[in-house]
Amino acid sequence: MTGALLILQPGHSVVTDLGRTKGPGYGLPVNGALDQFSAKAANILAGNADNDPLLELTALDFRMRATTDLLVAVTGAPLDLTVDGRDCPQWEPISVRAGETVAVRGIRTGLRAYIAVHGSFPVPTLLGSCAPDTVVGFGLKLMEGLRLETGKTTAPITQPHFGLPLFRLGLTKPAFTTHPVIDVTDGPDVAEFGDTADLLFTSQYTVSPRSNHIGLRLGGSLPERQHTTEVLSRGVPVGAIEVPSREELLVLHRGRGVTAGYPVLGVVTSRSLDVLAQARPGHTITFRKTTVAEATALHRAACLELDRLRSTIQTVFGLLGIGAGERWHELSPASGA
Repeated sequence: MTGALLILQPGHSVVTDLGRTKGPGYGLPVNGALDQFSAKAANILAGNADNDPLLELTALDFRMRATTDLLVAVTGAPLDLTVDGRDCPQWEPISVRAGETVAVRGIRTGLRAYIAVHGSFPVPTLLGSCAPDTVVGFGLKLMEGLRLETGKTTAPITQPHFGLPLFRLGLTKPAFTTHPVIDVTDGPDVAEFGDTADLLFTSQYTVSPRSNHIGLRLGGSLPERQHTTEVLSRGVPVGAIEVPSREELLVLHRGRGVTAGYPVLGVVTSRSLDVLAQARPGHTITFRKTTVAEATALHRAACLELDRLRSTIQTVFGLLGIGAGERWHELSPASGA
């Protein structure tokens, strides 16, 4: 049985997923959720596949009403979450009854939040992804009054013992701060900046209001390229730190074009890209030099954290009869029932 959400206050919200991995081969940005860890966690907490469509909210308040019983999870930046006026926790599955209103207010410290609904949303895709792309005019931006169909309806999960939390899932929530430290590996053109390259790690940078999903613009002390030869346009990775002018650094994010012609001083690690996704205008950024090996180890640790959460959710939801998996009364004595 399917359900639907009625959008009451869209704020600035879109339906997205983890990105268009086939896009760069066709000259399109990968796009997708900017804070990948929070997006994956939201889908896992809602009992979905990691890459299922979910909602990405940016900065502004948001409200939606459920037309059927639903199970949702909200992750990302700290915020105030209520269901029909009841305070509810982030980073946990939450039951929403038919007719109830889910409200997200006061997104703070960070910039983006994610709402996943059990069963996800049947939405159009381009090259296998529903991620919005402003260049080709594709994607679903939520508007007031929009009815967004959901894949499943889920009976409410209730806690019979008043005052006790419904779930204890053991997930380590990311830290959010107005002064994040961002890990960076050397870029292909770091040698061209000579001794001034060290300014990247000894200075602080301020996020500009002109930043967006394509890239973050940062003001501060800028390294200077010592070479005068022209930089040919070439492929650039998500996370590339460019010095396009004498006014600001540019950190390319998931909406970046696949080619560019500016020198690449460094590359932000995948875990730190999630941190940058939560950086607001006015936040101060400090860069920290790291190695590919260290960055890979942190990425793997995050993957293991999500794998443990997925395993826990599959066990708990299976026992509760949500989604696939054995229900408690179907478990054999040998399995520990």
